[in-house]
Amino acid sequence: MAAPHSDQAEDWWRSAAIYQVYVRSFADGDGDGTGDLAGVRARLRHLAELGIDAIWFNPWYLSPMADGGYDVADYRAIDPAFGTLAEAEKLISEARELGIRTIVDIVPNHVSDRHAWFRSALAAGPGSPERELFHFRPGRGGHGELPPNNWPSQFAGETWTRVCDGEWYLHLFTPEQPDLNWDHPVVRQEHEDVLRFWFERGAAGVRIDSAALCAKDPELPDADEDDTTPYVDRDELHDIYRAWRAVADEYGGVLIGELWVPDPDRFSRYLRSDELHTAFNFDFLARPWNAAELHASIDTTLAYHAPVGAPATWVLCNHDVTRTVTRYGRDEDTGFDFAKKRFGTPSDLAVGTRRARAAALLSLALPGSVYLFQGEELGLPEADIPLDRIQDPMHFRSQGVDPGRDGCRVPLPWAADAPYCGFGSDTEPWLPQPGDWASYAADCQAADPTSMLTLYRQALRIRRSEPGFGDGPLRWLPSAQGVLAFTRTDGLICVVNVAGEPAGLPGHASVLLTSGPLDDQGRLPRDTAAWLRA
Repeated sequence: MAAPHSDQAEDWWRSAAIYQVYVRSFADGDGDGTGDLAGVRARLRHLAELGIDAIWFNPWYLSPMADGGYDVADYRAIDPAFGTLAEAEKLISEARELGIRTIVDIVPNHVSDRHAWFRSALAAGPGSPERELFHFRPGRGGHGELPPNNWPSQFAGETWTRVCDGEWYLHLFTPEQPDLNWDHPVVRQEHEDVLRFWFERGAAGVRIDSAALCAKDPELPDADEDDTTPYVDRDELHDIYRAWRAVADEYGGVLIGELWVPDPDRFSRYLRSDELHTAFNFDFLARPWNAAELHASIDTTLAYHAPVGAPATWVLCNHDVTRTVTRYGRDEDTGFDFAKKRFGTPSDLAVGTRRARAAALLSLALPGSVYLFQGEELGLPEADIPLDRIQDPMHFRSQGVDPGRDGCRVPLPWAADAPYCGFGSDTEPWLPQPGDWASYAADCQAADPTSMLTLYRQALRIRRSEPGFGDGPLRWLPSAQGVLAFTRTDGLICVVNVAGEPAGLPGHASVLLTSGPLDDQGRLPRDTAAWLRA
């Protein structure tokens, strides 16, 4: 197995290929229908053969699972559905022996309503020190019957819930996820201690969920319809992340922010040398399959990372968005927008798969690090979940308008001929698998030289072995309309044909890899990408 890009260097994260594991749906090791750490450990060889440098785990902590584990009850305990703390430590160690680092997920904006702090706050009553750890307020109106302000929810529905003594508490997400008060020193100290806890257990990095939401205007004022400044991207956040960076630097750890900040100037502030190391690049994910749009996103991303010296990140899909194959198979709106995610949107999966293969080579060739959501290497489409099986709170809080995110979280197919495609045993998985899931099974794809899995393995192997890929400069080449063409160092060229007609290749000495076959004239067909050596 080839060594990672910079396995001996402290800056491994600048060029890393990072694989996202949603534990509940990755692999079931104990046969109860829910993915777990035993299942991940049993499939580590798959990840090593794939060629990734690190695994990012969605929250695996003790949780009532009101929001898929993002409602954390105890950061120092693994949820029993997934395993034990000792097993997590063993998993981190075993992965590292295979050259794979571990990134854990921290959710600083809120905790579970089952967290010991919140239970104490409810019991202590109005005006108590325990309630100062959250945002408790009296209501408005003649009898306090109205919420304290008009802030909108991240999940639709209300952002305030009234408790039996008459006070209200803030939750930007579900009522089971009360927001923490980040003006309180105890909140800050606790999270710094949690960082140390996981770094001391071998974690190489931390992904920070909803990183732009923690700080709130202490007055909790009403906001205009398009004004999010009282609770999004506030300047106070930078002091929080400078303190986190100091902790991370003690251990050589990496901080990765989930930042939905549309202003590129403000986005880049989080990536200064004493704050976060990297942040997710959602602009690229949100762009449609259009050459001009993708070109603009790449230029904008690189331009706003350059002044702070941070590497860009590239991602096509994650546990919150429509899977790439389905999204790119649409006639329009092939970019991602939460507001456009609705039932019944048609998709041509053949077109979507062709484009997803090309997008894989594009994203893997760009400067910086890249994220791969589990199942993308299998080309999985978004699944239609029966209404009576949907679990995502986004669906219920939208009054059934939004299908929710369960469609991208369906348990993976490992073996075509095994019950439930080899996800676990004979127990039905927690989310139902579509009837054609076996056709995407990893064991079949591993033996198919034309499969999506084979493409990803080949691409990641080349990316690891070629110093010109990963972090570094990019230079655009002249190209026909609808074609993206650029060079990296060491004579590497990436060409992506997003146009409707075949395109000629630039001068080259050899073809390293293509996402689909060239035509009989040696041209690049539509929706196809190629890696060349100059």
